[in-house]
Amino acid sequence: MPVEFGQNHLCVVCAGFISIDCGLPENSSYVDVATNLPYVSDAGFTETGFNRNISAEYIQPNFAKRYHNVRSFPDAARSCYTLGSLTPGSKYLLRATFMYGNYDGLNKPPSFDLYLGVNFWTTVSIINPDSSVLVEVIAVVPDDFVQVCLVNIGSGTPFISGLDLRPLGSTLYEQVNATQGLVLLHRNNLGPTDNSGLVRYPDDPYDRAWNPWLNMEVWSEISTDKEVQGKPNAHLEVPSKVMQTAITPRDGSMSIDLPWDAEPNHVYPMPGYICIMYVAELQNLAGGTAVRQFYVTINGKSSLPYTPKYLVSDALQNLQPHHGFTEYNASIVATANSTLPPIVNAVEVFSVISTANVGTDAQDVSAITVIKAKYQVKKNWMGDPCIPKTLVWDGLNCSYAIPDPSRITAINLSASGLSGDISLYFSKLATIEYLDLSHNKLTGTIPDVLSQLSSLKVLDLTDNQLNGSIPSGLLKRIQDGSLKMRYSENPNLCSNGNILKSNVKRQNGDGHNQIQLENRQFTYGELDVITNSFQRVLGRGGFGSVYDGILEDGTQVAVKLQSTSSSQGVREFLTEVKTLTKIHHKNLVSLIGYCKDGNHLALVYEHMSQGSLEQKLRGKDQNAGSLTWRQRLYIALESAQGLEYLHKACSPPFVHRDIKTANILLTANLEAKIADFGLLKAFKRDDDTHVSTARLVGTHGYVAPEYATALHLTEKSDVYSFGVVLLELITGQPPILQDPQPINVIQWTEQCLAQGDIKDVVDKRMRGDYNANVVWKVMDVALKCTAREPTRRPTMTDVMAQLQECLRIEEDQD
Repeated sequence: MPVEFGQNHLCVVCAGFISIDCGLPENSSYVDVATNLPYVSDAGFTETGFNRNISAEYIQPNFAKRYHNVRSFPDAARSCYTLGSLTPGSKYLLRATFMYGNYDGLNKPPSFDLYLGVNFWTTVSIINPDSSVLVEVIAVVPDDFVQVCLVNIGSGTPFISGLDLRPLGSTLYEQVNATQGLVLLHRNNLGPTDNSGLVRYPDDPYDRAWNPWLNMEVWSEISTDKEVQGKPNAHLEVPSKVMQTAITPRDGSMSIDLPWDAEPNHVYPMPGYICIMYVAELQNLAGGTAVRQFYVTINGKSSLPYTPKYLVSDALQNLQPHHGFTEYNASIVATANSTLPPIVNAVEVFSVISTANVGTDAQDVSAITVIKAKYQVKKNWMGDPCIPKTLVWDGLNCSYAIPDPSRITAINLSASGLSGDISLYFSKLATIEYLDLSHNKLTGTIPDVLSQLSSLKVLDLTDNQLNGSIPSGLLKRIQDGSLKMRYSENPNLCSNGNILKSNVKRQNGDGHNQIQLENRQFTYGELDVITNSFQRVLGRGGFGSVYDGILEDGTQVAVKLQSTSSSQGVREFLTEVKTLTKIHHKNLVSLIGYCKDGNHLALVYEHMSQGSLEQKLRGKDQNAGSLTWRQRLYIALESAQGLEYLHKACSPPFVHRDIKTANILLTANLEAKIADFGLLKAFKRDDDTHVSTARLVGTHGYVAPEYATALHLTEKSDVYSFGVVLLELITGQPPILQDPQPINVIQWTEQCLAQGDIKDVVDKRMRGDYNANVVWKVMDVALKCTAREPTRRPTMTDVMAQLQECLRIEEDQD
């Protein structure tokens, strides 16, 4: 019976097998000459990436066809394949293959992480362009699908050549369960002296690849042409062809050594290992005096004596992983009673990984997946929406209550090009508190079912093309105060039977068009009340002073009032306001409202109770400099995410021009948000390489050299400034030091590193409580960002990926 997989393909043999050639043109397929298994294009299994061919010089006749091409993923932090039609709770073998072959012409083999769903699988490190890499995992799949995700760690573009999935019997590999998987280190068919010893499908019905271990200078082969049966009830299911050969010591010794080296990674610095040795007696010793008996020792831990049975396969294995060594040796040693040396027919070695991470709530995933498909969302919406935390989908906030699944609590799809009606699947997100669909082209009526979302606190439908009336259920929620709803700039939307008059544009006295926003417009008198006559100053800048304020409902705000000396005019001010209403990101400070009252201009922002990062690092209060290393790393990543959003997600893209610690503000939970968009500069098109400015803006110590000398502004100018911020987070030093002569923090850091260890550079107030390897990685990112030549600086997408990787290393140590 055919088994469907992906969206476009059927496998008419080998029920349950999925065999994908990644990078093969869409609707293409072929039969693999080695296994006679059908391979298909990956077009139905992933939504992103580019097909590329490897360089002709690296195509080798003995390589499988799938190694001739790749799919690469240069544009996303995480890119995923979805394999469906699976049986929940069953064991599967998944195998991914990689052949770089200099497909991109850069001759720089990359490294990247591989995830199985929301659980780390392995780090793929390509060493040579002419060699292939194969990784394999055996795991229990909790759902009727599984995702394999490639994660950019800032060390080159992820790519993949092939992806296979094979269902396994439920009794195989008893070490594998819902919370633990096995990653293959090696699987060997012992005995054959050449590559003819490779055993795969159809000899192995599960398509495990048993490779010959060619080390015959110390081993002798013994073999039989008789069938080797599995031990009753052992459920080993090792191919007889594998068990028909074995090795014994060649030099007359009474032991066999099978060594391997530990392969640590940033998630598992001290991995645990499972070793499975398959044995069967191939010589008929019945009736004679010869005895074959042995035991297994792995780094000092020994098994009980064992006597193999004639033509019956069995396994000697550890059920609990071995830990704590950089080198391992499985030694098979004859006992004192044995007259024959030991034998072993095959071996598998696995490292153990945790598969205990729970993904996002299944109903939430189902709903957001339908929403994604309906609106063709072009964000980084790949993989699990909420897990891991460092890769949460853009525009989503989630709640985490271990061991329960994470839940989606906020969706921001403002200015995302949405069209059509409002999907009813939003009502399936039971825990959502904030839904922003503003500044799109949504049509039709507002579904009343949204009123049944008891957790929903804010619904923003500003600036769409909705019609009809506001449903009674939502009106009731608005009236009882349980819901704040924004709905202006919908010309055909009615409230209590009347067209919303607030949508009608009008001229104010000075001839400037009033900005049509749901964001509240305050009078100067209201600001005077809100700020208690502008009593408490939070800070001062080029635009003017920032005052503490409290709205009527108790919401604390920051009021940025333009001073008479500010160079910003009314038109620039109104342009800034309109821009800010269309920029929404969790790591950008939100605009609540504005004031254009006569000559009084002001912006009202959400209040950031912990002040600026500059104050946290070098302020006068007693807590200055108290940030831990992990808090600093979170702040760095969150700031990078906000800046990357301006560069990549906005249309047109924006350059901030004044990135500095004073413009990175912190919430009560120390979440970082970029502020002060008064200098924001837009590129006309996504492919513009730079813009020229009439005057230099920014802050001394943060301005990139090419901008300071030639007014040549690019996104890389912001990257330079952000690199300075990273150095401040690491060192605690200001951008310009008096040492005793003025010196910028970049030169100061480089001089210190040249003279000593990184501990001489790191902020002493952290008291050595940091992971030096992670600090080095962040330092490397910072120095790359502050390279003098813009072309040598990474993009903010690259920076974000590298900081995500650093944070994963930190969190995986817990």
